[in-house]
Amino acid sequence: MLDSILNFIPKIPIAEAIETITEIIQNTFSFLFEPIKSGGNDFMEWLAEILADIPAVIVIIVVAVLAFFISGKRFGLAAFSLVGLWVIYNQGLWEELMSTFALVLISSVLSIIIGVPVGILMSKSKTAQNIITPILDFMQTMPAFVYLIPAVAFFSIGMVAGIFASLIFATPPTVRFTNLGIRQVSKELIEASEAFGSTGSQKLLKVELPMAKSTIMAGINQTVMLSLSMVVIASMIGAPGLGREVLSALQRAQVGPGFVAGIGIVILAIIIDRFTQHLNTQK
Repeated sequence: MLDSILNFIPKIPIAEAIETITEIIQNTFSFLFEPIKSGGNDFMEWLAEILADIPAVIVIIVVAVLAFFISGKRFGLAAFSLVGLWVIYNQGLWEELMSTFALVLISSVLSIIIGVPVGILMSKSKTAQNIITPILDFMQTMPAFVYLIPAVAFFSIGMVAGIFASLIFATPPTVRFTNLGIRQVSKELIEASEAFGSTGSQKLLKVELPMAKSTIMAGINQTVMLSLSMVVIASMIGAPGLGREVLSALQRAQVGPGFVAGIGIVILAIIIDRFTQHLNTQK
């Protein structure tokens, strides 16, 4: 009886509709996807090669020195960066590290470029917030592996597809924290700036964004870490780097190489996390 009630309405062709929409998008915007795919892959390969051509010892020393000053002239982060990066180099994973860093760098920058303006829009418009919030919920709750499907459909395999998947997965924190930070700015400060005749752009750039800096930076930190967490997943669609080494070790059941590559990702994650956290505390 219950089954007959449930089967009263025929199956809704959701999957077929998604397939149709995807094909329409592919056919309509193929003129745009192809140049992005070819140009993006060439640019990412060029960037990874440039980073890999820099002598490892110079990169390690520069990162350690930056860590020393960013952390308030403390040796803890500098020592960890020095030893951690040396371990990655010692294990023969330096080129993979540079490819991973290039992937994280580009996807994080794009996420921030998109996320901050959208967050500002949400903070200024209740309608925009009501429309965008469910989209962000969808982006954050959808399993990360699902993002590989449209990435491959639109850009085939490669680094561009990995960046596209990372972009969707990692952008929401920056949007949410930017919106939250601006909305939490004291109303008294806003009224004072308006009393002094500030324009909307002056109020945003000189009052709201500076006061929301800590919250926005917290969102950026989360975005960067989420981009890094997509490294292994993106390797399934051809993105090079440490994630590919982990995937290869998994496919061959090689515990040692997989663990070493995983340690490399952890070291990079800790360094990036500490850098962004200390940048947030800089006055």
